Amino acid sequence: MIQMRHEYLESIDSTNNEIKRRAVAGETEGLVISAGKQTAGRGRSGHQWETPADISIATSLLLRPTVAIDHLSSLTLVAAVAVRRAIEELYGIETWIKWPNDVIIHGKKVCGILTEMSASEGKAEYVVVGIGVNVHQTSFSEELADKAISVDMALKEQDPFGAKRGDCKELTYRIWQEFALLYEAFCMTEDLSIIMEEYNRFLINRNAKVRVLDPNGEWEGIARGIDESGKLLVETKEDLRQVDSGEVSVRGVYGYV
Repeated sequence: MIQMRHEYLESIDSTNNEIKRRAVAGETEGLVISAGKQTAGRGRSGHQWETPADISIATSLLLRPTVAIDHLSSLTLVAAVAVRRAIEELYGIETWIKWPNDVIIHGKKVCGILTEMSASEGKAEYVVVGIGVNVHQTSFSEELADKAISVDMALKEQDPFGAKRGDCKELTYRIWQEFALLYEAFCMTEDLSIIMEEYNRFLINRNAKVRVLDPNGEWEGIARGIDESGKLLVETKEDLRQVDSGEVSVRGVYGYV
């Protein structure tokens, strides 16, 4: 199993950027960089991921996989399963996944995942798995209020009079423990066959109508789950289509999920 080494920084531009700098300098697999604050955090599709000081998790892992390069995009789904497991096991909060890698509580996003890769001659030189989790936020901007939630907000909804709060350090370690187990299985199969059933069980938009935001034209269908490669299977009146996360986004017809 991958042996992880944890480093914590008070502030950094981006934990993903720091891992990339370390990777280029020759750092070996298993380094985890976490930070109390990110000044230039990013999410999927180039969106900014806010990491105010000491209220959320910003953490990234360096991998040097020997898995075929075409299969590595599945790691973002592996990471989503690890985060979902960690939150539910530590805090007893019902937690779901919105394809491909958003972790959802009460219909709102609690976690963002960004996986990046450097490749040469058809092989991965390194992969960075970056994870951001909202933990201590008590509110969000008007723009995000109906889309985002934190662990503490979910705990408050679960028990309005309780004093339980999330713990960034505890949750970070549990996420990477879960990821290490899943990553070992993924490296053996080079697909998602071992975790596909679990992923689909917690896929929040499974068997629901979704809108596929394809640059070539939006279309709708019923999400039926993922296949072993991590593609979303969407059933239309005509056929069952495979949707690749690298090309399109998927939304609920009547809202975010």
